[in-house]
Amino acid sequence: MLQPLAVPVPHAGPGEVRLRVHAAAVSPTDILLRAGLLRHSGMQLPYCPGQDAAGVVDEVGPGVAGLAPGDRVMAMVMPTSAAGGAYREHTVLPAVRVAHSPSGTSHEEAAALPMNGLTARLGLDLMDLAAGQLLAVTGAAGAVGGYLVELAKADGLRVVADAAPADEELVRRLGADHVVPRGDGFAEAVRRIAPAGAGGVADAAVLGTGALGAVRDGGQVAAFRGTEVYGALQRGLVAHAVYVPDYVGDRAELDDLRQLAERGELSLRVARILPAAEAAHAHRLMEAVGLRGRVVLTF
Repeated sequence: MLQPLAVPVPHAGPGEVRLRVHAAAVSPTDILLRAGLLRHSGMQLPYCPGQDAAGVVDEVGPGVAGLAPGDRVMAMVMPTSAAGGAYREHTVLPAVRVAHSPSGTSHEEAAALPMNGLTARLGLDLMDLAAGQLLAVTGAAGAVGGYLVELAKADGLRVVADAAPADEELVRRLGADHVVPRGDGFAEAVRRIAPAGAGGVADAAVLGTGALGAVRDGGQVAAFRGTEVYGALQRGLVAHAVYVPDYVGDRAELDDLRQLAERGELSLRVARILPAAEAAHAHRLMEAVGLRGRVVLTF
């Protein structure tokens, strides 16, 4: 159950900054936390969800460089930590998790970038495909999938991506070189474009074993829900588990995403903006199908 609570305002310690949060994006992980389906040791009620925050630095602890009060920033937040998640007016974070927001963007747009952008970046880095290779992307119209397409193009990869008919124009606009129908025939459709198979597949839709036929022998798989859904890998395929907390303390990676967004190479897609008091409605919207962009709460 989501409900507002009054809590003491925290203060920044050494190496930390405090954010006056203006926007927090809603993610599927937030829904799992709310439903009690994702617990970590030490978590006690009440706990605060939220993995993406954008706002203004309003307090800086000792030993922090590169950030100052008044800076517009974005951050990926770990809701399972003692400090809690991003659905709050003030949050204190290690400074290494905080980067400047892309210039010219709203807080709501900036909040749509950190977690999904870093997830896509990590997936591509783990596969480490060479420029010019073909990457197959499932779930390309979604938040992670869209960033996968755009980041892959920025890396010099060729991209074949799936889409439902209503999303084909969106996925082409994101930069996909080829768009194939979404669903069970994904692997066969990719093979019609690349008979030997793609160099790798970023399986944002979690097709599981149904995605493997799209990949060439010895190719790479970025797995966004754990590698177990792919069973016993054959043909020399290598599956990488994409665990975004691996990048949570890497300001340089987040800052690279900022620069790409400023150059127009990443799309900050916001589907709905709601006040924080309507967080329960925001979760219901996320649980429905068909959203193309993030639901963002404002504080």
